Amino acid sequence: MDQKLKISEVLKKYTMIIALAVIVILFTVNTGGKMLLPQNVNNLIAQNAYVFILATGMLFCILTGGNIDLSVGSVVCFVGAIGGKMMVEMGISPYLTLIAMAIMGMLVGAWQGFWIAYVRIPPFIVTLAGMLMFRGLSNVVLQGMTLAPIPDQFLVLFNTYVPDFFAVEGFNLTCFLVGVIACVVYAFIVFNGRRQKLAKGYYVEPLTGVVIKMAVICVVLLSFMFRLAQYKGIPNALIWVAVIIGIYSYIASKTTTGRYFYAVGGNEKATKLSGINTNRVYFLAYLNMGLLAAIAGMVTVARLNSANPTAGNSYEMDAIGGTGTVPGVIVGATLMGVLNLGMSIMGVDQNLQKVVKGGVLLAAVIFDVVSKRKSFIVK
Repeated sequence: MDQKLKISEVLKKYTMIIALAVIVILFTVNTGGKMLLPQNVNNLIAQNAYVFILATGMLFCILTGGNIDLSVGSVVCFVGAIGGKMMVEMGISPYLTLIAMAIMGMLVGAWQGFWIAYVRIPPFIVTLAGMLMFRGLSNVVLQGMTLAPIPDQFLVLFNTYVPDFFAVEGFNLTCFLVGVIACVVYAFIVFNGRRQKLAKGYYVEPLTGVVIKMAVICVVLLSFMFRLAQYKGIPNALIWVAVIIGIYSYIASKTTTGRYFYAVGGNEKATKLSGINTNRVYFLAYLNMGLLAAIAGMVTVARLNSANPTAGNSYEMDAIGGTGTVPGVIVGATLMGVLNLGMSIMGVDQNLQKVVKGGVLLAAVIFDVVSKRKSFIVK
């Protein structure tokens, strides 16, 4: 009975990680090892940075009670269209354009957040309307045309690499050392957090399990950084992703504002009775989503070196995944990125790719639900 309980607990807690590992192995075998080539590991970040950015914002929408934002793909396209118009046709400074794009994203988020938070129109309806409206506005701004090329000053912020300060030929030592430092910092945070919980008398996981989990994470991280070091090093897109994930991880786990999102999702009525302004929580969720959609738009425009009317198609589907924490979002976003990259390497038809991604997501959720149900029965 205890053994069954332990297995069900592991399956419940690490469903997405298990799914990710299985998918990576399958693609590695089916691509003859091409999946893990240094250039393709780099492409996992370069081509899917938008997934991590949008998924982080989507987390806070989901935390408010399972809500999502269906408009993010269209907002990415709309903000990108405005950026392209300003830089390519109007000749406005890329730096001023960045600010304008961020402001426009927040205005879109505020617009949708107002109807959701204060008028109490269901998020599904508001964001579905936004998906149609902003896709149409993108075509109005671009007049159905693609605007290119994007100025180099803009591209360098997203498409270049962190230089190797050691100038080692064929291997970016700076990149690998960053991975080592990240592992040391991660270990310090884990052990320091455990020490503080013990000092306060809180429950902590067994030390053996903590060490094993930490060792696995560090091995994966170092392997990832080693592969990047064999190519060109750390892409700037990874810096943007890391900063955003770091900021929002802190907000979600260490601030009262972050806790408000969990509280609203758990029981909105009780949260409101406790004195928390739940309307403001909803508003902040969609305001923040607009800002991150704008940043994803910047990354997308830089990667494509253009602003075009079809940018952002199906981004909203890629952004939905993971569990209710930022680490869970990282796993879910990585899963979607691996699916995108693996099927591209294999030359899978775009329409079939959508079928596969939908099927994998459904299978992961079914597996998660079944494992939790069995866990409940065993108890």
